[in-house]
Amino acid sequence: MNTAPIEKSPAAAGEYRPGYVWFISLVAALGGLLFGYDWVVIGGAKPFYEKFFHLTNPDAQGWAMSCALIGSLFGAMLSGMACDRWGRKRMLIVAALLFATSSLGTGLAGSFGVFIAWRMAGGAAIGLASNISPLYIAEIAPAHLRGRLVSLNQFTIVTGILLAQVVNWLIAQPVPEGATAQQILESWNGQTGWRWMFGVTAVPSVLFLAGALLVPESPRWLAKQGRVDDARAVLGRIGGKAGGDVALAAIVQTLGGGKREKIAWGVLLEPRMRRLLGLGIVLAVFQQWCGINVVFNYAEEIFSAAGYSVSDILFNIVITGSVNVVFTLVALGTVDRIGRRPLMLFGSASLAVIYVLLGASYAAHTQGAHVLILVLGAIGCYAMSLAPVTWVVISEIFPNRIRGVAMSIAVGFLWIACFVLTFTFPILNRALGPSGTFWIYAGVCVIGFAFMFFRLPETKGRTLEELENDPKR
Repeated sequence: MNTAPIEKSPAAAGEYRPGYVWFISLVAALGGLLFGYDWVVIGGAKPFYEKFFHLTNPDAQGWAMSCALIGSLFGAMLSGMACDRWGRKRMLIVAALLFATSSLGTGLAGSFGVFIAWRMAGGAAIGLASNISPLYIAEIAPAHLRGRLVSLNQFTIVTGILLAQVVNWLIAQPVPEGATAQQILESWNGQTGWRWMFGVTAVPSVLFLAGALLVPESPRWLAKQGRVDDARAVLGRIGGKAGGDVALAAIVQTLGGGKREKIAWGVLLEPRMRRLLGLGIVLAVFQQWCGINVVFNYAEEIFSAAGYSVSDILFNIVITGSVNVVFTLVALGTVDRIGRRPLMLFGSASLAVIYVLLGASYAAHTQGAHVLILVLGAIGCYAMSLAPVTWVVISEIFPNRIRGVAMSIAVGFLWIACFVLTFTFPILNRALGPSGTFWIYAGVCVIGFAFMFFRLPETKGRTLEELENDPKR
């Protein structure tokens, strides 16, 4: 079946409204900003809440860092059914509310158990946002901008990461060289500062909530629910009446005429759907097991092993966040021009080389700026390739009628992989040292490169309906 690209008719009619599309995409992407902030803020607070809760066992430390990922898994897995039943917009609102309440609860926690519970609630908000924000953007974006707009979600994620790093650095008071654990516990950082690091998340959460109340529902979800006239109205606001009619016709065609129907779970077991689901799961898992996220969550250990003090570590973390933002901007400018496949291959190959060098530096017991340079190089390569492009691809490859559920399954596996990565890093680091750990990540990157070389198709410049009707997929 042939379908006309969504973006052509509006552009030809001069009615396409890029400002409106960018606005609603940016609002949805605020979920990414909160995702990034809430995910990474714990790294800066780690030296202080560990002293407050007297966490000295590596297993307890790993659990404190990784428990939110359990919540993220549940949030991501439930988001597919929830957003298919209640809509993308309503679940964006739920995520915003959950971010606000969990940030305040974590900051006010008086015991380790309460801290864990609220971190898991915040993780559920992250899981919701990680699925729904890119899904929503992909479903409202014209084909020629879809890669850039979905990557906008990654840009807000890394902006949130940088914001958390800057806030942590500004909130934390200088730690004297040689300060004991008891001195850190009794300091402002150990009693109050770490609480503010978590609590600040409530501010952007309110902005996200206000914006989510203003955006329209996804036109593809509306069409799937049989609300064809409502879908036409949203598409008309995006691309004008002529372009909206063309887009709606293609959407309805893939949904079997616009009649409301429930998903038959057996559809996911069809050979073609299994291939697509397998591709999405492998890409999602690889984005985590490539290892870069341990740099954000365990920056203290990584830079301490390279000879940096606590104050220097907090400043280095801000530098890593800045590099992350800059190179994500590179991705925004290249994903729709160069394409998804070349960027993914570049990222996996580059990370493999850098990890080998980084592991060699630790094995040789060398310390200093070269370790920081290698870490920044890894972050830059990841930020312009695997980080944003993975979200783009898994938001594109699934058919309209199963996209919500299928994407939530892929994202659920992403959070399982992230939990495994985060929980096992202290164990691997203790058993193999940082050199052996980074060499393992290098091997994973080589395997990921081989998989994508043979299995990853190019999706740039094609509507979601064109991709769905492609007989080669």
